[in-house]
Amino acid sequence: MKMNFTNCTAETVGNKSKTVTEKMLISVTLSIITTLTTLLNFAVILAICTTKKLHQPANYLICSLAVTDFLVAILVMPLSIAYIVMDSWTLGYVICEIWLSVDMTCCTCSILHLCVIALDRYWAITDAVEYARKRTVRRAGIMILTVWTISIFISLPPLFWRNHHNINTPTQCIIQHDHIIYTIYSTFGAFYIPLTLILILYYRIYHAAKNLYQKRGSSRHLSNRSNDSQNSFAHCKLTQTFCVSEFSNSDHTMEFEKIKVMTPPPYDNDIDIIGDRQQQISSSRERKAARILGLILGAFMISWLPFFIKEIVVGLRLCTVSPEVADFLTWLGYVNSLINPLLYTSFNDDFKIAFKKLIRCKEHI
Repeated sequence: MKMNFTNCTAETVGNKSKTVTEKMLISVTLSIITTLTTLLNFAVILAICTTKKLHQPANYLICSLAVTDFLVAILVMPLSIAYIVMDSWTLGYVICEIWLSVDMTCCTCSILHLCVIALDRYWAITDAVEYARKRTVRRAGIMILTVWTISIFISLPPLFWRNHHNINTPTQCIIQHDHIIYTIYSTFGAFYIPLTLILILYYRIYHAAKNLYQKRGSSRHLSNRSNDSQNSFAHCKLTQTFCVSEFSNSDHTMEFEKIKVMTPPPYDNDIDIIGDRQQQISSSRERKAARILGLILGAFMISWLPFFIKEIVVGLRLCTVSPEVADFLTWLGYVNSLINPLLYTSFNDDFKIAFKKLIRCKEHI
């Protein structure tokens, strides 16, 4: 997503050309990233499309994210590699306009997908019974359509004021942000507002999951002492601890809600032992939840935060950034499209099974 200002970067462009060795190393490294991004996201799409158990609204959001990241890999990354290696744009004005628009739209859409996935999971864990009825394919489709619409509106404005002179032989293909208001509008709309929402949502998801673990452990202990499984079930339903999950376990958010129904032991000492064991299991699941959320948030922030800090700093004309730094930060953001299919499927048993089936099918071909 190249969003450099010409008056900030023009003086450094072209001053230093890359050696053949540097070009080879850059080309190979970025090509590997592009290939892996393409294959991993295609595998997620194929797994969801061919596995009936994964045909759930929550997974349709993940599939849409994979489609968006797949588009980044096949439409944005290859041209970026060519542009970086050649140090000049040689594909003409029309291709440049299309590339810049697709770049901004797809990268913004990928980020916003992470936001709606977090929102979907927040509703699933805080309003379980009611949201089970609302979590439909139609609702997922509306969320996806909204994400694409917002992305287009964020990336569209530069088309109206982009520099149109020298369209016959452009040597650069960068978005010229001469409008500070648009810089603020686009960076906040594409990243800072979604980041804030994601942080709030996952903070609340973690604390909701933690409370569910504690309530579940407490309700089990009490139900064992009273030997009344019906009361335990009712209590769990009331506190939304998902004693009987109404969701597909293909949503890895439900890692937070998986439980095993225990048979009441005959002696109080055994009950106390079971209670302590359940407390240990609860603490273990809390730590696992924290690790998962930490990985999701950490990967997202490490990938995109440096880029958008640079955008604000350069957009407000506080400093200049060399093309090499700009390219590095851009590709750091692109790497998020490689990480997403790993993070959003690796903790899910249904996805693991689907991937194994795909591998076995490939071996038989």
